[in-house]
Amino acid sequence: MLRQDSNDDTEDVSLFDASDDKSVRRPKKLKIRHPVASFFHLFFRISAIIVYLLCELLSSSFIACMVTIILLLSCDFWTVKNITGRLMVGLRWWNHIDDDGKSHWVFEARKESNQEKRTSSEAESQIFWLGLISCPIMWVIFAFSALFSFKLKWLAVVIMGVVLQGANLYGYIRCKVGNQSNLTSMATTYLGKQFLRQMRELRKTVEIQTRRDPRPNLNSGMPPSLS
Repeated sequence: MLRQDSNDDTEDVSLFDASDDKSVRRPKKLKIRHPVASFFHLFFRISAIIVYLLCELLSSSFIACMVTIILLLSCDFWTVKNITGRLMVGLRWWNHIDDDGKSHWVFEARKESNQEKRTSSEAESQIFWLGLISCPIMWVIFAFSALFSFKLKWLAVVIMGVVLQGANLYGYIRCKVGNQSNLTSMATTYLGKQFLRQMRELRKTVEIQTRRDPRPNLNSGMPPSLS
C-alpha cells in the first residue's frame, strides 16, 4: 500500500517490484534476515558520532574531520533512505516532479499478510527504529552543546547531522503512520486519552479522600438549646 502526498492528496499505487514479493515469501531462518543491511544501518551513523566526539584526538585538522563526518552522514542518509528501510521494515519514501513541474512526496508502506507478519523479523524492526530515533536525538544534543559552548565552527556540521538524519526519521514516520491528518488525529487521540486518565485518577483521589475524612458536624456551631 502506497501513500502519495501532494497538497494533502493521497493516491494508491503499486508498491515495490515483484522480486521484493518473492524475497518476502522465503522462510525465515535467522532472527536477523538481513545482517548486512542491519550492520550498515547503524555503522555510518554511529561512526559519524564517534568521529565527532573524538575528532580533536584523532586529528588536529578541522577540515579533515568535517569532511569525514559529512561523508559518513551522506552515506548514512542514502543507505537508510534507499536500502535499509525497504529491507528491514518494508518502508520507502522519495520525492519526484511530474510533467507539470509539481513536486510530489511519496511514502510507501508494504501491506503484509498474516504469514508475512509471522515471518518478519522483530529484531530487525527494533534495530531499525532504535537507530533511526536515537541518533538524531544525539545530534540535537550536540547542537545545543556546540551553541552554548560557543563552538560555532562545529555548529554547521551538527546542523547537517540533525537535518539529514531528521529527514529520514520524518519520512519513515510518515510512511509508518500516514499523512499529516493522521498524525494530527493520533496526537489528538493521545492527548484526549491522557486527559481522561488524569480525570479518572483525580476522581479516584477525591473519592478516597472523602471516605477517609469524617463528615463535618453541622450542629457543632449551633448555640445550645434554651431548654
